[in-house]
Amino acid sequence: MQYGRFLLRRVFHSLFVIWGAATVVFLLRFLSPGDPVTSLAPPDAGDEVRAALERRLGLDEPIHVQYFDYITDLMMGDLGNSMEVLDRSVLDWIFWTRFLRSIELAIAATVIAIVIAIPLGVISARRRHTSADYSATLFSLGGISTPNFWLGLMLILLISVPVGFIPTGTPGPLFHEAVDDLLSGDLSTLGDWIRFMILPALTLGTYFTALITRLTRSGMLEEIGKAYVKATRAKGLPETLTMYRHVLRNTLIPIVTILGLQLGTLIGGAIITETVFEWNGLGQLLVERINARDWTMIQGIVIIVAVGFVTINTIVDLVYAYLDPRVMDE
Repeated sequence: MQYGRFLLRRVFHSLFVIWGAATVVFLLRFLSPGDPVTSLAPPDAGDEVRAALERRLGLDEPIHVQYFDYITDLMMGDLGNSMEVLDRSVLDWIFWTRFLRSIELAIAATVIAIVIAIPLGVISARRRHTSADYSATLFSLGGISTPNFWLGLMLILLISVPVGFIPTGTPGPLFHEAVDDLLSGDLSTLGDWIRFMILPALTLGTYFTALITRLTRSGMLEEIGKAYVKATRAKGLPETLTMYRHVLRNTLIPIVTILGLQLGTLIGGAIITETVFEWNGLGQLLVERINARDWTMIQGIVIIVAVGFVTINTIVDLVYAYLDPRVMDE
């Protein structure tokens, strides 16, 4: 029952945040320079043509009427149509082409970070002031200090170009397409997905990996000196079991926090990586639509990112409550 009330509170807070983000994005349209009509109309368009285009886009209505229509459509799940391609749905354009690619890239980068960083952080904490610890610290420092655009270019020059079979450009199949073919007995699509995904995911996940490694190491060192760890060792439990089942579990709260925040950031903020690898994701689409003053598309992208970010953070809160039920009392 307490968990249910905690969930309802978090859902209510999430809806309020999404409404706030949608309102801010709507108001920014009127505060930012540029005019969608000027971008879409021919250079020699007269006042009648511009007025007709404004009516077609709904820009001739008062701001409160536009806002009411905007929020009403948003509640119905309608993000409208692109201002540049009037017969194309914003939701279809964002979700079925760009959002899936961005979220696949973000999840792949996160998985790489978790698989590498947590064991590396545990090893570094267990072998403090040894060569393994120094190597992990050096790796973390390098990962945090390396710019994504430089790392992406180096991976292309040092791995993709010499090896040849790892692509550097247009993204390959989506993951669900690879799974469908895999269930049919065709492994080639999955192989193509891995080839296209590996370098962008490594580029995007390097900073994340270094961050989680340092966070895991510091959390483990703080926990190792506590009394319960000495008690588990005195009982004769294997060191690996003590580290991963007890010590690491009590270190997970800050790690889960960073995982949630960074995953949301990766989904909406991978513009540089997507540009380097010509990855047709959400970040690259946002830059294109800003240049075109396509405000309907811009609003849709920001709302989708906000919903994804808030959803991830709500899931993080629920994981908090599972790991530490005392969170529900706060």
